[in-house]
Parts: sequence; C-alpha cells; structure tokens
Amino acid sequence: MTRAAAVAAAERYFDEGRFAADLGRRVAIPTESQVDDSLPVLTSYLADEIAPSLQRLGFTSEIVDNPVRGGPVLIAERREDDALPTVFGYGHGDVIRGLEPQWHEGLSPWRLQQSGDRLYGRGTADNKGQHSINFAALECVLETRGRLGFNSVFLLETGEEIGSPGLREVCQKYKDRLAADVLIASDGPRLSPDRPTIFLGARGAMNFDLTVDLREGGHHSGNWGGLLANPGVILAHALATVTTPTGAIKVREWVPTHLPNSVRVALADCAVEGGEGAPEIDPEWGEPGLSASEKVFGWCSFEVLAFSTGNPENPVNAIPPKAKATCQIRFVVGVEPEEFLPALRRHLDAHGFPMVKVERWAKAYFPATRLDPEHPWVQWAATSIEQTAGTRPAILPNLGGSLPNDIFANDLGLPTVWVPHSYASCSQHAPNEHMLAPVARQALALMAGLYWDLGEPEVPRR
Repeated sequence: MTRAAAVAAAERYFDEGRFAADLGRRVAIPTESQVDDSLPVLTSYLADEIAPSLQRLGFTSEIVDNPVRGGPVLIAERREDDALPTVFGYGHGDVIRGLEPQWHEGLSPWRLQQSGDRLYGRGTADNKGQHSINFAALECVLETRGRLGFNSVFLLETGEEIGSPGLREVCQKYKDRLAADVLIASDGPRLSPDRPTIFLGARGAMNFDLTVDLREGGHHSGNWGGLLANPGVILAHALATVTTPTGAIKVREWVPTHLPNSVRVALADCAVEGGEGAPEIDPEWGEPGLSASEKVFGWCSFEVLAFSTGNPENPVNAIPPKAKATCQIRFVVGVEPEEFLPALRRHLDAHGFPMVKVERWAKAYFPATRLDPEHPWVQWAATSIEQTAGTRPAILPNLGGSLPNDIFANDLGLPTVWVPHSYASCSQHAPNEHMLAPVARQALALMAGLYWDLGEPEVPRR
C-alpha cells in the first residue's frame, strides 16, 4: 500500500459522510468550560467519546485530574518501537458558550448542519473539527499501512477556553510520558481559506486596565462643567500618547528592535486574506514600513478593547467620577513583557499623566513563542504538505493570536509545528461558528500524507 492510498482513504472518509458523523457526535456534547458545573460533561467528552475512538486506533488512554481547577486532561499513547520517532499531538475538547439564541434561524450550536460549503456547530472550527481531522488521518494511515511507523502521544485538555489552567502542571508531572521529537497539532486559522498553512508558535498577549478615578460620584455638568476635571477626557489624552493617530506604538520598549531575516523571508510569501466575511484591511494602520503579514505575525500591536466613563447605556448630565480602559498588547519573541507596564508607567508620567493607574490582569496572559522558519522540522512538514496539495504552504513564524504553545516549546522542549484546519472568518467564539467543507476534506488528505511521511525513514531527529 502507498502514500497515495492513505490520502485517498482520507478523502473517502469525508466523501462517505463518516467525518460528519464523527464530528456531529462531538459537536452534540455541550462542553462549555466557562459554565459552572461543566465538569461532568467535560469528563464525558474524554471518557465516552475520545478515549473509545482512540482505543480503536490502538491507543491506551488515561484521564488525569486537573491539579489546579477546571476540566480533566486525557493522555493517549500508541507506542510501536522505542527506536522510532515520537510525535506529540494536542487538542482541546472544551468550547466557548453556545450562545444559542443568537444563531441564525434553523441553526443550533449543538447540532452539526451543513449549508453550502459551511459545516455549522460549536467546536467545528475550535477545536473539535480540527482534532477530529487528525484522529481520522491517523486511522487512514493505520488502515493502509497496518502501522504508523512512529510513536504517537496525544494530550487533549478541556480548559483551553478559560486559559488552560493546570495544563502546565500536568505537562510537568507527566513530562517523561510526553517526551517527543516534535509537536504536530492543529488549532487556529489558515492564512487564507484556500492555502495550507503552517505556523510555528504564537504571539503573546498581556491585558491590563488604565483607570482615572478622581472623586466620589458624578456632579451636574451645568453647575460644575469647566471647573471639574473630566476623567474620560484625561484618559483619552493619555491613550493618545501611546500610539500615533494611525496605531503605530510610541512606547518603543513594546516592540522589537528589528524583524529577523528568517521571519521576513517567510512572511514575504504570505498575504493576509480572511476569506468571505473578513473585514477590509486598513493599509495605513500600524507600524509604518511593514507589510500586512509582518504587522500581524512579526510585530507587536496595542489595542483598546473597551473604554467606559459615566453611564454609556443611559447618559446623564453629569461629569463622571471615573474612566476605565481595558487594553491589550499582542507581542512577539524579541521583547521583554515584564518591562511593558514599567515602561508604560514611565511613559505616562513623562507625558503628565501620573493620575492614570495601571493594573495588570491576573489572567489572560500568554508568553510569545516562535520556532525558526528554517528549522529542519518546518522544512520537512512544508515538503510533505506540498507533495499532497501541489502547492507550497504558507509558513507563519507564529500565529497572530495566542495559545499555550509556550508549555510545549519551553516546558517540554519541543519544536512546534501547527497545521491549522480553520480560517479567519469561521465565527469562532461567536454565533454561527463553522468549518469549511472543502478545507476539511483537503486537511484530511494533508494530514494523512503528513502522518504517512512520519513513518518513513527521512524525518528529522533530535
């Protein structure tokens, strides 16, 4: 049997409706990790759906308790020979809240339904559809060759949508069992729907609040307007010192000193295209002199996520006592995140805003990671994908968003190669989440080819 036969088997798996059947069962399980008392459902997803599915592929599974809080973690292993390379896979079974009343008429977050090229359902894009593709591709290789030709260990968590609490502790505790030559996993979007993509890490994220709190209670603007400082005005001016009017960051400790050449070369081949429904890019926004792909995958950005003062829902004629902005820095490798807020404090003081309080969020923090685009595993994976797809994949040094890749890259010491099966306009985390059927079918073929190639002799080794 041949590589081509495994790829064809993966395509038949989709065409015969088996992918929809498997994904439909998983979508129907409401694994909302943000909901109180979700532990039984999260546990059931691993114990009653995923573990039996992997057992049929020759995996032994153990569900381990979360040592911090939140949902359990499944560790599944199929070991063929200690002399073979070991591949680490990752996915998450939890999803964002269903938001059922907000879905289009006739759709439900807990029912897989196809309309045109779209497969609707909560988790189709993030992440049930993606790990379902990878499990099925493994099955196609096993059925075709009778073995994988490598050792496989999968970790499936159920708390990614609440920041992966306990994941680091689990990986540290079971580090020996999770030891591998490479991480090959799937999450996040492709660069564009019709182009296979590899990304090698993730931008970091730090959230913080800026607050101006001047007095107790509001005061009538007719009596006190022009006499009392307005915290909304002060905070707006303070924020205006952080970037230029077109969004370029002025706190230079927040950005790298340069864009590495290997990153620039990789991104020269990448055009940002979100697909149908994507917003139009504002070409003049952000760091001048960088391409769109360099801005989002190679640089740092600052965003005001929310701004409030007074009573926005029901304004009254009063000078508000307080204003608050929730802000975020998305950052790449090459900056020091622990210096972000001290640098901001110095910046605000220098510009005359000592009254602006800076407070970092205790949650919502991800470090930045990036595997060099010239790493042997990257080039190997790109060659495998190109052989199946007939076109060179986009290679992104890191995802524009954030995920717990630092645990795998730093704590487990793995080269990290992500092959995403979604696209930017999939409505992930929103009503009407969906996966594109043509992307799913191609992704099954790509992963079958990649898993086949992992069983061949010519793979990088530690």
